[in-house]
Amino acid sequence: MVVTRDGREAAAPRAEQADGAGWRTAREGWRVVSRRDHLRRTLTTALIVGTVLFLINQLDVVIEGKATWVTWVKSGVTYLVPFIVANIGILIATRRHEPAQR
Repeated sequence: MVVTRDGREAAAPRAEQADGAGWRTAREGWRVVSRRDHLRRTLTTALIVGTVLFLINQLDVVIEGKATWVTWVKSGVTYLVPFIVANIGILIATRRHEPAQR
């Protein structure tokens, strides 16, 4: 918390916004999720979580040799979902809100 000029307490600015990673428009949001450091985090998250989900949901089918094209599509989606969720998390954390109107 920080204290404003008029003595009220307010939330401290987020570090992600201080380094220019905040966004208001869809174009700015795309720039945020396209940043190298953010992509590294989201891709790592997708790889780890997607692999765990693949092992839980599809490994037995693949080992038994019963994998079809549907199995492989589902496996791709298994990695895509955590990637999208991680990006949504970054967008939520870095969104800049308009200052309150007086």
